[in-house]
Amino acid sequence: MPVDKVVEREPGSGLSASASAAARAIDELFEAVLDDTGDATVRRLVSESWERSLAAAIDPATALPPFRFDRSESAARLAAHPLHNVMPLLRSNLVSIAEEAMHVVVVTDEQGIVLWREGANAVLRPADRVGLVEGSCWSEEAIGTNAMGTTLAVGRPVQIHSTEHLVRAVHAWTCVAAPVTDPDTGRIVGAIDITGPRRTIHPAMLALVGATAQLAENQMRMQLAIADERLRARNQPHLQSLRGTPGALVTPTGRIIAGEPFGEWPERVDLEQIAAGADRVRLADGREMHVEPLAEGFLLRAAKRSGRTTAVDTPRHALSLRFLGDGSPTVVLDGESHSLTLRPAEILTALALHPEGLTAERLAFLLYGDDGNQTTVRGEIHRLRALIGTDVLKTRPYRLDAVVDTDFGTVRRALREGRIADALRACAGPLLPRSDAPEIRGARDEMEVGLRRAVLESDDVDLVHRYATHRLGRDDLEAHELLADMLPAGDPRRAVAGSRVARLLAE
Repeated sequence: MPVDKVVEREPGSGLSASASAAARAIDELFEAVLDDTGDATVRRLVSESWERSLAAAIDPATALPPFRFDRSESAARLAAHPLHNVMPLLRSNLVSIAEEAMHVVVVTDEQGIVLWREGANAVLRPADRVGLVEGSCWSEEAIGTNAMGTTLAVGRPVQIHSTEHLVRAVHAWTCVAAPVTDPDTGRIVGAIDITGPRRTIHPAMLALVGATAQLAENQMRMQLAIADERLRARNQPHLQSLRGTPGALVTPTGRIIAGEPFGEWPERVDLEQIAAGADRVRLADGREMHVEPLAEGFLLRAAKRSGRTTAVDTPRHALSLRFLGDGSPTVVLDGESHSLTLRPAEILTALALHPEGLTAERLAFLLYGDDGNQTTVRGEIHRLRALIGTDVLKTRPYRLDAVVDTDFGTVRRALREGRIADALRACAGPLLPRSDAPEIRGARDEMEVGLRRAVLESDDVDLVHRYATHRLGRDDLEAHELLADMLPAGDPRRAVAGSRVARLLAE
C-alpha cells in the first residue's frame, strides 16, 4: 500500500452527510487505496495499521480471526485477568447503551483475545459469523486493522470505520476501542470495544469508551491502593526487624511499597530473576539485595551490618509462615528464609493459632491427640528453638515472641471481614495438606469450610466459578451443580459446569 497517500482526517470527514453515501464512499476508498489507483487517501492511523497488517501477511479477501482457545474457557481466563474486578463497572456503563443502540460490547486481553462480549441479540448472531466471539483473536497480526487490535498497537482510543478494516469480511462493521492500563504493572492489559453496524455507530461512542476505560483504570488504582496499605501494615514489622539494615517490602508483582532508609529505592524490582530461582536481585543502581518470600509478597534485605544493637534499639522479631498449598512449608525470620519439615511447621501453626501460649501438655494433645507425649513435644521444641532462636520461641508457656504473619491467617482474616474474593485469592491450597495433627486438621477444615460456605452463599456467579476452578473446588459436586444452575442458558461456562457435574457423579 502506498504510504504517500495519507492525510490526517477524521472518519467520515469530507463524505456525504448521508450514512449510506458515506458507506459507499469509504468502500470506494478502500478499493482505490489497495489497488493504488486514483488520488484516494486514508488517515495516517489507518495507513500505518494497514502496513503493519499487510506485513503480517493478512489476506484482506479471506482472513478470519483465529481462535486461541475454546469459548468455554473464556470465563475462567477472565476470572484470572486484571479486568475481572472492574467487570461490574463495564457492564453498568456500556451494556445497556450497547443493547439499545444494537451494538456489541467486547473485552479483550492484552493479546487481543476476546474474553467477554455482551449486547443486543440481533447483533450477536451476525457477530458470530465474523468470529467476534469469546476465544477469537483480534490483534492486528491475527486479523488486520480493527479497533481492538489497533488500540492495543498504538496505546490510545481509536475508531475504525467500515472499510478502514483491512479484512473485507468485517466491512459491514464499525468499532471503537480504548486500551486499559494496569496501574500495578504499568502495562496495557486489555481493550474495551463497542462494535456495531457501520451505519449506526454514533460519534460520541469513542468518547464513551475512552471515558469508561479511564474509569476502569481509576477503580483498579483505588483497589490497588487499598491492597497496598493492607500489605504494608501487615509486613512493616519485617522492615523493622532488619534493625537498621537496608530493606524493602515488595508486592507479588514487583512494586516496592515501603523501604528503609526512605527515598533510596526504585519503583520496581525485576521479578524475572526470582522466577528463575535466584535468591537475590540486582537493583537499577547496582545494589544486590537478598530476596525472602513472605506470606504475601517479598522482603528485600542487604547484607547485615556488623556490630551489636542494644536491647532498647532492637524491635520485635518478624516471623512469616507460608504453609498453604502443596509446596514445602517455609518460614521467614527477620528476612531470612528457612524450609521446614512437617513437624516444626505443625508446631509453629499451633503456636500462631494460640498467641497466648500453650503448655507442653496442651501442645502434645493438639499435635498427637490423646496419645500425645510431652517428652516428644519438648524434644521437637528444643530443635525448633535451635533453628529460630530462643528469643523467638519462648517457654513456660510455649509461645512466639514475634510479629507473626501467616498465609492462612490472611485467608481467615479476609473471611472474618467479609472479603470473600480476597480470601479465595490468598488461598493457595489446603493448610499443611500432609498433616494429620488434630489441631492442623481442625484449622484446615475450618478454613476450607468457611471459605466454601462464604462463596456458595454469596450469590456471585463469577466468585462461584472461580471457586469451582480453584484447587479446593475442582471436585466439589455441589459447587459445580450450583454454578450450572446460576449460569444463564447462553453462557458457555454452563456447559462446562454441566459436564463437570456429570463426571463427578460418574466417579
